[in-house]
Amino acid sequence: MATAPGHHHLHSSARRAKPQAGPAPDGLADKALEIHRRLCPVYGCPIPYFHSLDPLSELVSSLLSHRTRNADSGRAFKSLRARYPDWEALLDAPVEDLETTIAGVTWPELKAPRIQAILRTVKERRGALSLDFLAEMHVEAARTWLEAIPGIGPKTSAAVLSFSVLRMPALPVDSHHHRVAQRTGLIGSRVDVGPSHPILRAQLPADWSAQELYDNHELLMLHGQQVCFHHNPACGRCVLLDLCPTGRARQDERRMATSRGAS
Repeated sequence: MATAPGHHHLHSSARRAKPQAGPAPDGLADKALEIHRRLCPVYGCPIPYFHSLDPLSELVSSLLSHRTRNADSGRAFKSLRARYPDWEALLDAPVEDLETTIAGVTWPELKAPRIQAILRTVKERRGALSLDFLAEMHVEAARTWLEAIPGIGPKTSAAVLSFSVLRMPALPVDSHHHRVAQRTGLIGSRVDVGPSHPILRAQLPADWSAQELYDNHELLMLHGQQVCFHHNPACGRCVLLDLCPTGRARQDERRMATSRGAS
């Protein structure tokens, strides 16, 4: 998923000196912790939260951000804030007006009616247009409540709980996070983003705080943005190279190609 508006605070620290590699981890849980340990000094833990939105606003923000550049979804969110005095007004607006207001995002013709439908469902189920009540629920119960609404999946439910002022211990997984997890072998090559959520969460300590889980998401996301690119990842300056079967295979292929060229 493209991350929520404003969620592109890239760190130049990705080019700092590499932290010392530790011993090779024995299992996936150990490997997940070692990856976290190595990335923390690179990107600077604890990582500041990028949003302080109420959970309903975070829900709208997250829905806008799907498959959309951060700058574009950020502008669309600000346009909604400027156009409608509150989310109740958005709920009653003509869908064509809403589509025009968010025209800069990917698939505005789909997102406009979806956002209205989701907000209507929240209001119908709760009797009010608010998600503040989630603060009183356990994380898994809150995620189940959210994901029972058509159009809300695990990425969005985790984002609402983690990124909003609720600051609940949920682990979102976006496309960058997912790519790093696949390449390092934390999840299989055929595990999609949605199903990866419980797998990656289970690899981390059950008692981790909201900040620690947020850091973990941010670390892998930032690493995907700055080093582990979709095309031509910068394996040569990756602090995880010895832990990454994909990176090692790429390095081996380059060495073989160089050797063939030299001969």
